[in-house]
Amino acid sequence: MPRISSGKRYARAAFELALEKNELEVWQEGLKKMAGLTTDQTLMALLQDPRIPFDAKKNLLQKRLGDIHPLAFNLAVLLVSKGTFSRSSDIFQQYNKLLDAHRGVERARVTTALTLGTKEKEVVSGRLGEIVDRKVVIDDQVDPSIIGGFIARIGDTLIDGSIRQRLETLKKNMGEAGK
Repeated sequence: MPRISSGKRYARAAFELALEKNELEVWQEGLKKMAGLTTDQTLMALLQDPRIPFDAKKNLLQKRLGDIHPLAFNLAVLLVSKGTFSRSSDIFQQYNKLLDAHRGVERARVTTALTLGTKEKEVVSGRLGEIVDRKVVIDDQVDPSIIGGFIARIGDTLIDGSIRQRLETLKKNMGEAGK
């Protein structure tokens, strides 16, 4: 089974449990802690080592995860027992997508030439929200090569309002006019 598909299934199950019990944020925090552990290469090696007894791995997880939702901890233990704890970050990402959809929030990856200030983020977020008819949260990044303007990706939609794109279009049009 593909890795992301499995992450989706676990995320969907966790989301449905969290929604049923009205524990969306508690689950999100637990899944975030789990995903954070996957960056620790030493820990991951220990959790995947077949020579280490399962109870020792479970105790190690309990210490590292601390106080998280008991069912989220059970999910962590299940993933370790299946040797798939590394999928925790995929599960966390998929859970966040489900949570955003539930809240009517769309995420946009916005690339600009310079860092956006708070007011500029609000303006861009508002304009993009008008386009998709939802609240938009911006994940911004900087790429000086776009010169100015911005490039926004919302789901499968790409909006390229960069100066670089406009210059390329102008160059193409001038080339066609010169023929």
